[in-house]
Amino acid sequence: MNHHQLEKDIEHLEHVITRLSGSDRIPLSYWRGRLDSVSTAHLVPSQIQRVKRLNDALRALEGRVQLEALQQRGR
Repeated sequence: MNHHQLEKDIEHLEHVITRLSGSDRIPLSYWRGRLDSVSTAHLVPSQIQRVKRLNDALRALEGRVQLEALQQRGR
């Protein structure tokens, strides 16, 4: 992946992941795959930090969604 495309992908993920919810039309697994594909690219240190923040945010959302699903089953 070239540097410009990688930067665009990270910017797009930054825009989207901060606005996601568990009830969005596109499943979280899709965004996890996109983030994982960016994570495997050759990143510069600033991009590594940005991808780490995105990963942390997505992991937190995935955890909340999983918890909500467990709570729904328990009702």
